[in-house]
Amino acid sequence: MTFRTRFAPSPTGPLHLGHAYSALLAHDMARAAGGEFLLRMEDTDLDRCRPDWEAQIVDDLTWLGLRWDGPIHRQSDKIAAYNAQLEPLAGRDLLYPCSCSRADIRAALSAPQEGVAFAVYPGTCRHRAMADRRPGDALRLNLAAALDALGTPPHFTETGPGHAGTHQIDRTMALAQIGDVVLSRKGEDIVAYFLASAFDDADQGISHVIRGEDLFDFTPVQVILQRLFGLPTPLYHHHRLIRDENGKRLAKRDDARAISKYRADGATPPDIRRMVGL
Repeated sequence: MTFRTRFAPSPTGPLHLGHAYSALLAHDMARAAGGEFLLRMEDTDLDRCRPDWEAQIVDDLTWLGLRWDGPIHRQSDKIAAYNAQLEPLAGRDLLYPCSCSRADIRAALSAPQEGVAFAVYPGTCRHRAMADRRPGDALRLNLAAALDALGTPPHFTETGPGHAGTHQIDRTMALAQIGDVVLSRKGEDIVAYFLASAFDDADQGISHVIRGEDLFDFTPVQVILQRLFGLPTPLYHHHRLIRDENGKRLAKRDDARAISKYRADGATPPDIRRMVGL
């Protein structure tokens, strides 16, 4: 099996040190295994993604010395294809339309769910049939029905230091902590990260997904979708996060730690490697 991984940023802001670590680690692991390293732009959020941010990302990665195999893959080019993949799920009664606004969902949740990675949807629209879909409705996965359809609980293998081993997706946990996720939003204009990523990993032959440990809790959703669509499940490697001096995870709003800022201040690529512990 060819070792093939990807770095998949969203062009909604500048790359920071955490992105640099993730990209460098994935690149180094691929090259050490004689494999391939791909670059994917996860730009399905058409309202927030910008061409100038993509150009800055490409420039920063090139400056760091990274080289990717093949052309850059852009999810925005495939939105219609992703949406078309939802038809089989609708035909199996695994989807339903949802007209709830974010405010509606917040009001329906009686209390914050501390420690849960998702704002678990309370099922307000779960009774609705696909024939009742109206313009602007989101499409949600009926998770309970999906798990029933799979029968055998899905599982995935993790090689990262914090979660190494085989993880079976527990039904009770999935319903309580994941719920009915949105797969398509704003009519036909945008699809969810979970759906696009699942298909792209399969289409691109990704064998290893290397990303930050903050995304570990999203993995069960992707594995469930992979199983529903008959797609292969890659190996996952969730790495440590780069944090600030207060222990807080870096975010795109942390412009002071943007790669471009370090470059402007005279840092070199080896300096960045040292900063992130490589």
